[in-house]
Amino acid sequence: MLILKEVMKKGTEGVMPSEREVFSLSGPVHLTAVDWNNIHHRRSIAASLVQGVYILERDRQKNRHGSQALALPWWDCFHFQLNHMLIDDDDLSIFGAVYEYKYPSAPNIPQYVIAFRGTITKSDTRLQDLKLDFQCVRNNLHQSSRFQLAMHYVHNTVSSSKGASVWLAGHSLGSAMALLAGKNMAKIGYFLETYLLNPPFFSLPIEGGFEDERVKLGIRFASSVVKAGLSLAVNGRQHHKAQSHDPFVVLSAWVPYLFVNPADPICSEYIGYFEHRKKMEEIGVGKLEKVATRNSMRNLLSSALRMDSGSEALHLLPSAYLTINRGQFPDFKRAHGIHQWWNPYFPCQSMLYKYNTT
Repeated sequence: MLILKEVMKKGTEGVMPSEREVFSLSGPVHLTAVDWNNIHHRRSIAASLVQGVYILERDRQKNRHGSQALALPWWDCFHFQLNHMLIDDDDLSIFGAVYEYKYPSAPNIPQYVIAFRGTITKSDTRLQDLKLDFQCVRNNLHQSSRFQLAMHYVHNTVSSSKGASVWLAGHSLGSAMALLAGKNMAKIGYFLETYLLNPPFFSLPIEGGFEDERVKLGIRFASSVVKAGLSLAVNGRQHHKAQSHDPFVVLSAWVPYLFVNPADPICSEYIGYFEHRKKMEEIGVGKLEKVATRNSMRNLLSSALRMDSGSEALHLLPSAYLTINRGQFPDFKRAHGIHQWWNPYFPCQSMLYKYNTT
């Protein structure tokens, strides 16, 4: 604690570290005995490892080294070591990390975790991070050099793991990267345990934009009808191809963990996306929704007009274990923040949504 107080007193180059960067002041210090069978413990650790990437980059930006660096406890307290830092070729920022568990892994304990940070709006990273945010909106994040480097590390880690457990984790922009990497690996038969914190869902913000549930249901129902009709018109016979070759069906066996906040418009639409599918099945039009749920309106319209729409919409997921933070948040910054995900007391609602292929 003496060293910590000295760091907080001195800062670096006259700048005092933020309390939220210091593990002992804002991290999950309650996890003195980790139960790896407890999903809340696993979520807290995944979030801490992602926070470790944020702090690695902030240490770099603030030129903090040695005893002044603040990143180490975010992974070391849970018996991980830092194997690799993932560095963006364009701005030289640290955007990800490969962690390795120090001891032989056991059930529910990953041997490796590949974690990705989200957007940092500081001068060193703002331009490149916002560029990547825009690529997420356009569904072409896969074309970025940052994601291609991330995918290289994911492939190499899985290949060298010799069957040991590999996790993916990310927050915000980082969760988009983890989601896309997880999709790519699932399509070739590797179903990696994945933790997505505030994952972006780029669509009409129905969930946060309307209070009346009947209005939301009506809008989503109309959208499903239009998307299903467009999909049948655009794709025609493609809907009759064998399910074994359908990427959406192949992905259905992969169940990532999604953590969203209804007060965060960046991720809140996942709540309506999955709940609407459940309601459509309950009212007897599940088959229509199955056609609609695998397509985005933008991609369908682009296909109909023979325009380049990029790849499939990133947010389209067949299955997920969705956890909603039902706490009260005063502003967007708190609702989108990573710190909420290791709070042991937040009121959560969890639901497994499994895509039915029949």
